[in-house]
Amino acid sequence: MFSYCTDPSTLEGLSWLSCYLTTGKHVNLYISVFVVLTLLAITAPVALLFGFGAASAARSRILPLRWFGKGYTSIVRGVPDIAFFLFFVIALDQAFEWMRHKVKCPDWDQPIRQGIDFVVCDAAKLPLSTSPQWVHETYGFFLAVLTFSIVFGAFAANVLYGAMRAVPRAQIETAEAYGMTHRQAFWRILVPQMWVYALPGLSNLWMVLIKSTPLLFLLGVEDIVYWARELGGTKAAKFTDYPHPNWHVWYFAALLVFYLCFTKVSEVVLDRIMTRLTKGQATAAGEAQRKAAA
Repeated sequence: MFSYCTDPSTLEGLSWLSCYLTTGKHVNLYISVFVVLTLLAITAPVALLFGFGAASAARSRILPLRWFGKGYTSIVRGVPDIAFFLFFVIALDQAFEWMRHKVKCPDWDQPIRQGIDFVVCDAAKLPLSTSPQWVHETYGFFLAVLTFSIVFGAFAANVLYGAMRAVPRAQIETAEAYGMTHRQAFWRILVPQMWVYALPGLSNLWMVLIKSTPLLFLLGVEDIVYWARELGGTKAAKFTDYPHPNWHVWYFAALLVFYLCFTKVSEVVLDRIMTRLTKGQATAAGEAQRKAAA
């Protein structure tokens, strides 16, 4: 906060606005932007890793692995995101606490399930009630990353599985005819080429992931939508030093600009990656590049 912000009642115009936009709650809004970007930066590669593992399992010659890969993809994709977020986070949190309870409180003689309540000893709770606030926030963020990764990993698995099937089978057979093992053909022939076919689907999935970040509020994380709703509401003079009418339209308009700019930058970056990947490839995009060069 600026030095001239000590008495907001004497301010007006740009001075008032500069002080208003640097209050503690607005700092939380700016931090929440960083939280959303961090979530995307972590979730995208983790979800891609989950998807690659599930797609590889779905192609496995081992029947249980194939069942697991296809089952994970089908089940998670078939459940609405909101329902999955509301149920899975609670179940996951209770699973962690149940495991800790079995280790830390072996002499516990009361049932854990008491009606609709889930009761564990104090030492097993996550996080501990005595933990500082940053531990609670980090734990909530960890659950959010894991939940987003599992959900979008299932969609990524479906995209990658289709991309693997799109690589001509004749190339794999040729590699094996030259003496490569099934594993070598997978990593040296199939995996490098499948990204050309997978990128359009993964690009759409990235856009959906960006638009799904407001679901963070359901997971207990105070995201930018939460703070926009909180700050945009009517503020009376007796409750704040910076009273104002209902400004929801301005805050959500700022969110609209933020998401549009973010998705536009993503489109540009993804288009350049696609151009690089398809260069010299026997695909429609690669053929278009050859014709343009000629």
